[in-house]
Amino acid sequence: MWDEALLGTVSELWRYPASSLAGERLEAISIEVEGIVGDRMFGLVDATDNEIARPDRDAKWHKVPRIRTRLSLARELEVAIPDGEWLPAPGAESDRAVSAYLDFEASIRPFRREYAAPGYSGPLTAERYRKAPIHLLTTASLARLKALHPEGTADPRRFRPNIVVDMAPVEGSFPETEWIGRKLAIGELLLTISEPCRRCGFTIIGQDGFDPDPAVLRNLVRHNAHNLGVYCTVDRPANVEVGDAMRFL
Repeated sequence: MWDEALLGTVSELWRYPASSLAGERLEAISIEVEGIVGDRMFGLVDATDNEIARPDRDAKWHKVPRIRTRLSLARELEVAIPDGEWLPAPGAESDRAVSAYLDFEASIRPFRREYAAPGYSGPLTAERYRKAPIHLLTTASLARLKALHPEGTADPRRFRPNIVVDMAPVEGSFPETEWIGRKLAIGELLLTISEPCRRCGFTIIGQDGFDPDPAVLRNLVRHNAHNLGVYCTVDRPANVEVGDAMRFL
């Protein structure tokens, strides 16, 4: 049974076809037990040593979140460097463009062979990690961060959520961090909030529209035990659309 109280409504939906690269903002997503269809299917590696991109730890990867990604209707990856055209990936042409942009030899590779376009016979790379199927973030927590750090930009892209829920600010609180173990309904989707999302150095990196900002992470460490947003497991898969309501179960 659903609580009567409406917590908020979905304002943004994101999937990330390639880990560490820019996400793809959508009006609707399909969520299965293992996560969003089309999410985190590819990785970017240094072609000289097969090291996977780590923007949170190594400055050589800091430009990676500015590389755009999208999936075609056939669910094939396309990427574009800033001011560049969309290119199919993995492939020699997209690898050349990304390598030129990063100033070292880099390559986009699928995590599983079935993720790539038919006929792909190139190398694979191992997933760095997949913490949980869904990452949920509320605008109330973003508002709390903004109140603590008014000169900063509390842009959702810093935190790479899948679902952003618009809800009223809660004074002095990052509200979803306090919901661990609770169950949510978002439209027909049923979720269990499994754990807080511990933030890393990725949050301080500049992207299109905002500059690098170490104070973002410092404030989360100081005021919310390193956390912002929550990870969720999927109890009942469903499609989710912008505008869907979120309630406690």
